[in-house]
This record gives sequence, C-alpha cells and structure tokens, in this order.
Amino acid sequence: MTYGAETGMLTSKTEKMLLTWERKILRKVYGPTNENGQWRIKTNEELRTKYKSQDIVTIIKIRRLEWLGLVSRMNETRSVKKIF
Repeated sequence: MTYGAETGMLTSKTEKMLLTWERKILRKVYGPTNENGQWRIKTNEELRTKYKSQDIVTIIKIRRLEWLGLVSRMNETRSVKKIF
C-alpha cells in the first residue's frame, strides 16, 4: 500500500481514506470482541492499543522525509536532483 507513496500527493481527503482503510483491515485481522455473549466490532482505541504501531499516514510521512534526505544527498547531475 505504501509502495511509491513518497512521491505522491497526500491531501487531507487521501489521509482520511487511508486511515479508514487501515482501520477496516485491522478490524478484519483482529476480529470482533465477545462481551457477555454479545459480539461487537472493536473501537478505534482498541485497535490502536492492539496494533501498537504507527498508522499508515505517519509511515508515509516518515518515508517522504527519508526520500527527501536521499534526494538532497544525490549528485547534482542526477535527473531527480535536477527536478527537485
């Protein structure tokens, strides 16, 4: 999901869509919770405590910063550096 995300535009609408998609997948992975014989889906807070990792938007932002550092260290003759 994050392949090539370093170079794309990340708008607030896209961020919301990614976070929604991530929670949907995590709910499928962790499954429902059985409380007193009643099944319910996990809340967002329960998903955050179980997953214990950064959300997808934070990961993309970190990778963009890493990519920026890579481009800044490139030789001036590289086409990526020229475009930057």
